[in-house]
Amino acid sequence: MKWLLVAIGAALLGAIAYLQLKSVKTTYVNGLAPYTTLPGRTYILEKDCYIFAFKSHDSDWPFLGSHATVPDLPAEVKDSNVGAAFPAVRIVGVLRVGERFQIASVRRDESRAGTTVTFELVFDNPDSRRYYRVDAYWIMDHAPEKTGGAPSLLVDYAVPLRKE
Repeated sequence: MKWLLVAIGAALLGAIAYLQLKSVKTTYVNGLAPYTTLPGRTYILEKDCYIFAFKSHDSDWPFLGSHATVPDLPAEVKDSNVGAAFPAVRIVGVLRVGERFQIASVRRDESRAGTTVTFELVFDNPDSRRYYRVDAYWIMDHAPEKTGGAPSLLVDYAVPLRKE
């Protein structure tokens, strides 16, 4: 009977350790410098992109990206790929050049693997979209994060809308 209690205790300890190693702490850093000016900023999409999710792990929001940043996606962005069977990704939508979106919030994810900052994007006409909020991780330049700087959207994918 004692060995059963020891085995249950070891299993619980192992489960706790596993969850600690795989856990991600998410905080919204909209109010911290240098992110305070980002929420509400409007951008125009410069490249056709997919709205997708990875089959291997769940996320809060689907991602935005293309084959150039996510090799698992098809090279040509086509509406016919929505819902098609791909090994690593599930494509749920397509966005075309000229679509407008705003940065809704800035999120920092911390895990044992490191810290990343991503933008949650909201598109115009949210009522007409199945997924109106997406994660911009795969269209961002994360290089400045290594030196403590703020990431930005890749200029090949999005440019700020200039209001005159």
